[in-house]
Amino acid sequence: MTLDLTGQTALVTGGTRGIGRACVEALARSGARVAFTYRSSSAEADALVEALAEEGFETMALQSDAADAAGAQDVVARVTDRWGRLDVLVNNAGITRDRLMLRMSEDDWDAVIGTNLKSVFGYSKAAYSVMMRQRSGRIVNLSSVVGVMGNAGQTNYAASKAGIIGFSKSLARELGSRGVTVNVVAPGYVETDMTAAMPDAARQAMLGTVPLGRAAQPGEIAAAVLFLASPAAAYITGHVLMVDGGMAM
Repeated sequence: MTLDLTGQTALVTGGTRGIGRACVEALARSGARVAFTYRSSSAEADALVEALAEEGFETMALQSDAADAAGAQDVVARVTDRWGRLDVLVNNAGITRDRLMLRMSEDDWDAVIGTNLKSVFGYSKAAYSVMMRQRSGRIVNLSSVVGVMGNAGQTNYAASKAGIIGFSKSLARELGSRGVTVNVVAPGYVETDMTAAMPDAARQAMLGTVPLGRAAQPGEIAAAVLFLASPAAAYITGHVLMVDGGMAM
């Protein structure tokens, strides 16, 4: 089987940095035409489009708030208007607002659930009818080991990521008969801008929970996403692939 996606169209939410950017690059280099969303970092989005164009790859950056369901419908419509189809959806957009439950505000809760979980609903719903008509498609949702293990100070984040797992398994059952697969990648500790901002003591404590003894690189998560988006994973659906260096085993 192959990881070649030549001729296919992919959409990645939150694609300008970290795991999302790595997914955009991996999908483009596999031969797919790739659209990606961003919320505010237009300079980074334009730079990514230009960098991949220099390599000969076709991409498109679309500004949209991931939590906006109407915006999701518009993004998917713009992708299909330009390229005629949507073969791969990667729901990656996510934020954190970490606080102990006692200090967590309702806004902290709503913001994280809206961006991390509602966005998966919005974009999956927008892609649903397109992939149903095609009788083919791949949806890959980014969760986290925190959605499986839990983590103090992240009740909102853990709830959103656990919700993605339940959502994905249910959607996989709905769409399986139409040739559409729905899977989850659950990263552990990954070297991103978000984790780079952590205090050194917290970083070292987290590394101590990883049997492989190091953080993942964004490209290692993107490789798992690419596999699940590819023909090589045609008989895999409703699965949660942990890419965590052994943290959750």
